[in-house]
Amino acid sequence: QVQLVESGGGLVQPGGSLRLSCAASRSILSFATMGWYRQPPGKQREMVATITSGGSTNDADSVKGRFTIARETTSDTVYVQMNSLKPEDTAVYYCNAITRLLLRSYWGQGTQVNVSS
Repeated sequence: QVQLVESGGGLVQPGGSLRLSCAASRSILSFATMGWYRQPPGKQREMVATITSGGSTNDADSVKGRFTIARETTSDTVYVQMNSLKPEDTAVYYCNAITRLLLRSYWGQGTQVNVSS
């Protein structure tokens, strides 16, 4: 069983920054892909950014140039640095991991991000 624990959410003013962390219960290099997704109020969950085991990243167009996904293998943690936050970034942010074998998908419990003045 894989556990993903997110942290770092909160309330921030427009233009501010937050860094979300996702701590995995096993080596993040054992996953084919890890990523951040978000679900704004009343909307469907959407991809924010992903990173493969090889280190390739992919960002949603809506966050390009503002959000950066990164990982720290020594602590088995994936981060997303969020800069220049906008009210439309308000959402519950979820960490996801997909295993190499069987391509099984795991989700964290989510962390709330509110961007408001």
